[in-house]
Amino acid sequence: MEDTKFYHALKIDKERCIGCTHCMTKCPTRAVRIRDGKAVIRKDWCVDCGECLKACPTEAIYVEQDDFQKIFDYECRVALVPTVFIGQFSKYTTEEEIFSALYELGFTHVYQVEFTADMIHREMLRQMEQAEEKPVISSFCPAIVRLIQIRFPALVDNILLVKSPVNATATYYHQVLTEEGHSPDQIGLFYVTPCAAKIAALKSADGYSSTINGVINMDTLYNKVYHILQNRPKGYKPDCVLPPALTKKEMRWSQTGGEAKHFSGRCLAIDEIHNVIDFLERMETTTEVRNVDFLELRACDRSCAGGVLAVANRFLTAERIMKRSMKRDKAPLIYASERLGALAYLKQHITIRPLQPNPKLLYDGSIEEVLKKMEQVRRLMCYLPGIDCGACGNPNCQSLAEDIVRHEAQFSDCIFMQRNMEKHGKLDQEHAFRLVEKIWGKDRLNKDCYKKGAKYEGQ
Repeated sequence: MEDTKFYHALKIDKERCIGCTHCMTKCPTRAVRIRDGKAVIRKDWCVDCGECLKACPTEAIYVEQDDFQKIFDYECRVALVPTVFIGQFSKYTTEEEIFSALYELGFTHVYQVEFTADMIHREMLRQMEQAEEKPVISSFCPAIVRLIQIRFPALVDNILLVKSPVNATATYYHQVLTEEGHSPDQIGLFYVTPCAAKIAALKSADGYSSTINGVINMDTLYNKVYHILQNRPKGYKPDCVLPPALTKKEMRWSQTGGEAKHFSGRCLAIDEIHNVIDFLERMETTTEVRNVDFLELRACDRSCAGGVLAVANRFLTAERIMKRSMKRDKAPLIYASERLGALAYLKQHITIRPLQPNPKLLYDGSIEEVLKKMEQVRRLMCYLPGIDCGACGNPNCQSLAEDIVRHEAQFSDCIFMQRNMEKHGKLDQEHAFRLVEKIWGKDRLNKDCYKKGAKYEGQ
């Protein structure tokens, strides 16, 4: 099986990291470890969900982004804006005001990401009719797609092979602008992203290839737009070309239930990655979940409204989007456009290539060797305390046992086992001290009331 290489947008600033374990305990895939007093992310297990970023108290974990000035490398500078970005602003801020600010920042075109949602919906219906196994799973959320590839590989074939709205819209408008006479090399499409997973997906070669040239973090662009709006004179009336208006269906597509409500049969919408994992585990191990036709799975609470790069409260954002959508037309405008060439092109390129499972391999070797290692883990768990304190630098005792079997940790990394080994003369105190230093670093053990993480830090 070909190994799928994942790109990762989440990074750790070692200078800011204090090894507090908040990120380690919140990670849903147990991808974080503490080594030498700093957090370390196992790239083969990470899905870029951003739970670690939300948990970090020192802002040591961040999401990379392209330099905003990169947009000026292109004559045709396109901003692909999701509805979530509009939802960051109060109901008193019009879309015309928001879009005009984007033009002031240097964009020559502004389009809304969910404009192609109806065409995506039709392709999803077509693939659902041909699906041999149920439930079929939406490909909307790249963090969930990666989660399935890594942790639930048996479900990979259940994922619908349809482009996400950002990729479909980028494909459509790139063709539109090309037909208008713009040189393809001078068309720069920049996606305003609410999460790290979408950055990772757009920069990976795992089925999400697109014509997008860069990403701009939503919090960064929000601050730029907000600054412009705040400094406009009272009574200012913006004048700009508005993108095609979205329908009610399109505006709600990225919200929880936005996809599921448009399919027949038993359709479930589940958000927040820990909820998703719990549900998929129940599907694997019990008969509680039966006869499900479609699953809409999102990594963030309240879907994209709860993205880690969103500024506004997720509940308020969802409410604002809902209210803005109430007066929208029902009929999608994409089919009423005169861009028949671009429309035909998108229909031909609406799908993605089959996704490959990339299971998180706990152990290497033959089946016999794997079974032997599993038995070793079971025996180790008989000795480990099972309180999941994290003092070993692992998220829980189970992961420590697994790391020991993989020769990535030692039995004596557990402080409880250290005391027990000292008691029976199998470990001296100096050696135990060095083991603790290896995990938490030397500075952590020094007496200093003002060190990082202390109550009086910096005072």
